[in-house]
Amino acid sequence: MRENRLARIKQLLANRQPDLTILMDQVHKPHNVAAVVRTADAVGIGNIHAVRAEGQINRCGGTAMGSDRWVKVHRYEKFSDSIKVVKQQGMQVLAAHFSERAVDFRSIDYTQPTCLLLGAEKYGVTEEASEAADHHVLIPMLGMVQSLNVSVANAVILYEAQRQRQQAGMYGECKLEQGDMDRLCFEWLHPKVTQFCKKHGLRYPILDEFGEIADAEWEQLRHKV
Repeated sequence: MRENRLARIKQLLANRQPDLTILMDQVHKPHNVAAVVRTADAVGIGNIHAVRAEGQINRCGGTAMGSDRWVKVHRYEKFSDSIKVVKQQGMQVLAAHFSERAVDFRSIDYTQPTCLLLGAEKYGVTEEASEAADHHVLIPMLGMVQSLNVSVANAVILYEAQRQRQQAGMYGECKLEQGDMDRLCFEWLHPKVTQFCKKHGLRYPILDEFGEIADAEWEQLRHKV
């Protein structure tokens, strides 16, 4: 059973896309934040970024369905700090934003390192965020309503990114550093031990080929805590 779970986790991590991410700029409704996180996990995104809206509590809720355990949300107080991190990773930044320079979201090459920038529910992206984006993208609307819910728009765009990346063979071969791969395997297999190690400042124990703890030295350290 444990062997099957370890194999499943390695398969999931092989599909992670470290050069694809999301930046939520003051998205404040918990159910929208949670839905964005859930979609991120579904298309293989392991890290996303979020600028806190005024009065927002830093937590996910609503429809995440536990996916916040698999996706790390990096939180910021200022947009300038978040966009700096993304740009330093060499991402092209796409703002979901209706403007004169906006293009159909399907015309973008998502096989390139990409960050999807989402604005607040009512107001969209800020002027600062708009100027920071390399491209503006829109989803064609044929009805009376001229915009989608932010989490829905996120899902529509990300599944186009997934389609392009799948066609390009970008899933199935692990792109994570070995250290990150080992860390995530352990944290996903042993969440309670992970919490214990973090609480007491202990290293993670070594695992055997089936994902079981096999580390006599660590056991001695644990009993000394």
